[in-house]
Amino acid sequence: MTAQETVTFWGIRIPLRDGVRVVADVFLPKRISPRASYTQGGARVDIDTTDPIPAIVVRTPYGRSADGMVDQARYFASRGYAVVNVDVRGRGDSEGSFVPYRTEGRDGYDVIEWAATQPWCTGDVGTLGGSYLGKVQWLTALEKPPHLRAMITLVSPSDPFVEWPTGSPDPMHLCWMFLTADRAPQNVGQVDWDAVYSHLPLIDMDEAAGRYLPGWKELFDHCSLDDWWRTVCYQNRFAEIDIPVMHISGWYDDEQIGTPLNYAGMVKLAPSAQTRQAQRLIMGPWPHQVNQSTKVGALDFGPAAVIDLRGRQLRFFDRWLKHECNGVDEEMPISLFVMGKNEWREEREWPLARTQYVPWYCHSGGFANGESGDGTLSAEPPGAAEPPDRYTYDPDDPVRFITEPTSSQIGGPDDYSEIHRRKDVLVYTSEPLAKELEITGQVQVCLHAATSGPDTDFMAQLHDVWPNGYAQRLCDGMVRVRFRNGMAEPQLLEPNTIDSYSIDCWNTSHVFLPGHRIRLHIASSAFPKYDRNPNTAEPLGRTTNRQAVEQTVLHDKEHPTYVILPVIPHEE
Repeated sequence: MTAQETVTFWGIRIPLRDGVRVVADVFLPKRISPRASYTQGGARVDIDTTDPIPAIVVRTPYGRSADGMVDQARYFASRGYAVVNVDVRGRGDSEGSFVPYRTEGRDGYDVIEWAATQPWCTGDVGTLGGSYLGKVQWLTALEKPPHLRAMITLVSPSDPFVEWPTGSPDPMHLCWMFLTADRAPQNVGQVDWDAVYSHLPLIDMDEAAGRYLPGWKELFDHCSLDDWWRTVCYQNRFAEIDIPVMHISGWYDDEQIGTPLNYAGMVKLAPSAQTRQAQRLIMGPWPHQVNQSTKVGALDFGPAAVIDLRGRQLRFFDRWLKHECNGVDEEMPISLFVMGKNEWREEREWPLARTQYVPWYCHSGGFANGESGDGTLSAEPPGAAEPPDRYTYDPDDPVRFITEPTSSQIGGPDDYSEIHRRKDVLVYTSEPLAKELEITGQVQVCLHAATSGPDTDFMAQLHDVWPNGYAQRLCDGMVRVRFRNGMAEPQLLEPNTIDSYSIDCWNTSHVFLPGHRIRLHIASSAFPKYDRNPNTAEPLGRTTNRQAVEQTVLHDKEHPTYVILPVIPHEE
């Protein structure tokens, strides 16, 4: 389609059902006609209402008129769409109070139905956006606005505790709450976040950052999955959503886990066969800011890493909002970027049907502490008499999770070789591989362990160790002992009790090349991605007390510890 000139109406006020007015900018193709006009603030531009167009609604807490928002809106408007960029309730120029997620479903319904009834709209409305803008689309879809036809959700946050199964909010979430603490984005670059994250008790960390945030403190009244949290859950309700969705994320997106879950959930549970078949998934070698660079941290994933993502989004909307027969239905539904080989591949299902879930077992002579220890990783199950490994976890000296201090991106393909010199990190490394090994899918760790305290954490990370020693983080996960049986009912542990723990390390798609080694590390902290467990029985986030504990990781025949790799068979 040939791009058209666009026209913008700034500062349109949209009434919501409770009388609050949110403010929007509306972008339209410029069609001069005497038939009708749209007036705002004294400005008049005539539009041709005999040829209405579909609308795309984008709702944001980060500023509707930011350069990226305007550029995106003009792209779609120039290709035959009305784009409505909206400040969510309580942010930017919109009235009301900003309380994350709590009214977004109802507000989204009202904005979509407003757009559908405008003279320039056909009544076909789609939604678009990433991160917070992604999750609000899911909450809106649950309200079933009659004119919502399709969604494109990028890097969508999951339900409570899926990304941070700790009960207490992760420290870096405070950075986001600081950013959105008033109507305009706040300057997070002027805060010493490293010092703030170390502050105890956690509930007062907002004050350490210099800003009293009631919303932060309220989170510590809900340190388990209760009804307060369930009102903003959507991942248990896919059967109620009958909408084509394009799901987009990256392997290094710090909220990555939600996107494959959402795709698989909609394919399985959406009410109609057409909707189930209409789901699309794109997973690139990207962080939270998808498709902006071929590099993540120190690694460059090559020229194929950046794609014409807007072009793909346009074709998806053309199919479902303009009802064009453009071939989208016949295309493979999944596009995956396979790291290591650094190439895209099209697939039909997720998880991949040909996946072989292969356990790789931890072994040692009882001294797997650090990369200089005797920990190994192999496909051979353990013998009967392997001694356990032990380390001391001291919350005053936590293992560092490598990341920048702000919450805009948490972690990447960073080099953990220095971290692996610590004696409170158990390191299990394979022999160099003789041939390529691809893993694509969910990585899980089965851990048998004991702790001398009533509560603690266990962290697992999977790495690709290059021949030069670079230990590239692929994916990771954790379990908080008191939530080992689920987030709804915390249960403290009898000290020194051996138990088994399942750790979800999320997903990846990666080829270990010949000469590379597979490494699993086990620790009890990954700070500041997760808060430091004080190893006490006290309520989460409200104590300054902490104690060191002795950790025991078993890997004998009766108590194996292993990582389950989603191996994709090599095609000869």
